[in-house]
Amino acid sequence: MTLNTKIRVLVIDDSLVFDRFLSEELPKANDSIEVVGYSMTPYDALGRIPTLKPDVITLDVEMPGINGIDFLKELLPKYLLPVILVSSLNVNVFDALSNGAVDFVKKPDMSRSYTVQSFVQNLCSKILISSRAKVRLPTSMHPSPAPAASMPAADTSAHAQEVVQRPFSLRANNTVIAIGASTGGTEATLEILKELPADIPGIIITQHMPEGFTKMYAERLDRLCKMEVREARNGDTLRPGLALISPGGDLQTKVERVGSQYIVKCFPAEKVNGHRPSVDVLFYSTAVSAGSSAVGIILTGMGQDGADGLLHMRRAGAYTIGQDRESCVVYGMPMVAYRIGGVITQAPCQNIARILVNYLRKL
Repeated sequence: MTLNTKIRVLVIDDSLVFDRFLSEELPKANDSIEVVGYSMTPYDALGRIPTLKPDVITLDVEMPGINGIDFLKELLPKYLLPVILVSSLNVNVFDALSNGAVDFVKKPDMSRSYTVQSFVQNLCSKILISSRAKVRLPTSMHPSPAPAASMPAADTSAHAQEVVQRPFSLRANNTVIAIGASTGGTEATLEILKELPADIPGIIITQHMPEGFTKMYAERLDRLCKMEVREARNGDTLRPGLALISPGGDLQTKVERVGSQYIVKCFPAEKVNGHRPSVDVLFYSTAVSAGSSAVGIILTGMGQDGADGLLHMRRAGAYTIGQDRESCVVYGMPMVAYRIGGVITQAPCQNIARILVNYLRKL
């Protein structure tokens, strides 16, 4: 896509009414967007891509014949295009994100005009962001590498096991780990958490995500990671071996210190930086409540939510990590945080878990 050229969007949904609705409403809501076509089946869409030349695709997750996940497996090896999922409350969204989709929006209740207007604006925003996103072929879609040469057997001695399983110190266990992410963050957060040990100090995560999806996302992480993961509830206590996901919807999430414990507060509040939950709300509260007994991690996402909060954490003595440009789907939030001095260590996503554990082991 060249400068001053409209973003060409291909809409894929098995509802003709919804296809026409998006085709009409998206260009009206934002004159930078042009809907170049719509398809009611993924097979039809695949055949039309060379002619339509879309910059972004919107995709219903569940359709007759071939679902969104299978479509992505067909699409991305041929056309590395950003795909935004348009879905009702459906756990398959996360499988589609792991298979290369960039972002998602929740389908609106078409009988409620306010919901519909909000949906259109939200989708327009995600189209603009996704048009600049870095799309990668998921690892599962890469050709299988040649078999590696046999390696020496791992050291299974008692000493080696002790080094790997050595418990964290009391100081490390009293550390609060706060993570913030937006576009591309569902997979980035998973990549980090799945490499962390079961006894990792308490983690609180704010990921820009609609209500309902945060609970499903937490359940997905809980199945795939060693620690317990669930959606945060007001009054939860952070503890080792527990990671909490800020609930989406009308709530903000912050951390407060009560005696020797850190308590998570989920409370009704206005949007901050256009988001609810907001990463800045989480990071600012963590800086105040935990100070130097905290680690802040800012991951992929558009905009600057979390950048000021991470700088506040660093100034309060916290250790801060930012995802690097190359590994980000959208190098926005981490870029701003890095430029204003909020990031101590910048690293590829695949290295962040190791960096975090090494820091905690030294406490």
